Amino acid sequence: MIDRRSFILASVAAMLPLGASAVWRLRQPAPRTFDYGPAKLDIYAPDDATGMPVVFFAHGGTWQFGKRSQVNAKPAFLLANGFCFVSIDYRMLPEAGVATQAGDVEKAYAYIRANIAQHGGDPKRIVGMGHSAGCHLIALSGMRGGLPDVAALLLDDTRAYDLAALARNGGMVRAYARVFSDPSQWAALSPASYVEGRRHPPTFIAYSGAPGRGEASKTFAERLRATGTEVTLFDGSAYTHMSINRDFGEDGDALTAAALAFLKSTVG
Repeated sequence: MIDRRSFILASVAAMLPLGASAVWRLRQPAPRTFDYGPAKLDIYAPDDATGMPVVFFAHGGTWQFGKRSQVNAKPAFLLANGFCFVSIDYRMLPEAGVATQAGDVEKAYAYIRANIAQHGGDPKRIVGMGHSAGCHLIALSGMRGGLPDVAALLLDDTRAYDLAALARNGGMVRAYARVFSDPSQWAALSPASYVEGRRHPPTFIAYSGAPGRGEASKTFAERLRATGTEVTLFDGSAYTHMSINRDFGEDGDALTAAALAFLKSTVG
C-alpha cells in the first residue's frame, strides 16, 4: 500500500521535468539538526553513509541576516554526487560582531570534525564553503588557521578579502561601512592578512559580475598562489551576486560543474 507522503511525492514528480535536479530534490533526506553551542547546524547525509567527504556551508546575508535553511539545491546535488552536506547558523549582528561570527564558524567546524563520522562523513575530508558574508567568514577562519586540517576551501563571491584595500579603492560601501565601522579591526578581520607565511589548503574562488568582486577575488587569488597554494579562479561575471549562490546545484550550471570538478580533485 502506498502511503500519503509517497503518493504526494509521486504526483509531484509526474508534473516535474525529468531534469536531474528535480529528482535530487525528491530524494533529498530531511536534515538532522544539532546544537553546536552558539547556534545550530543541519547535517544532510544518507542513512547508510560511511566515510563520505563533507561540504560545510556558511550562508550569506551581510553578516546581519540569513539562516542555515537557505541552501537551495546544494544538499540534493551534493548528496547525489557522494558528499555529505552541513549548513550552519551563526550569531548575527548586532548580537555578535564579525570576530565572534568567525569564532562561531570555527566552533561549528570543530563540532563537525568531532561528530561527522557518526553520520557517515569523513572528518579528514571536510571542505569549507561560503557565500557572501559566509564566504568572508570561511576565508577568514581558513586563512588564520581556525579550520585545522580543512581539506579545501570553496569561496563564493565576496569583496571583503582585504578591508583596508577595499577602503582605499572606494569599495567600503554603506553595507560594509556599517559592519566594518572600526578601521583598527580591519587587519584582524581581513582574510588577506593571514595569507603570507604558509601554504593554504586548495582554494576555489568564484566571483560574480557584482561591482568589485572580480578585482578583489583576482588579487586574493594572486596572493594565495604566491605562497604555493593551489588556486582555482572561476569567472562568474555572467552571474549576479545572488544567482551565483542560488543556481549552485541546478542542471547545466557552469559554476556547479567547475566546483564539482574541484571537489572531486581534492576530496572526491
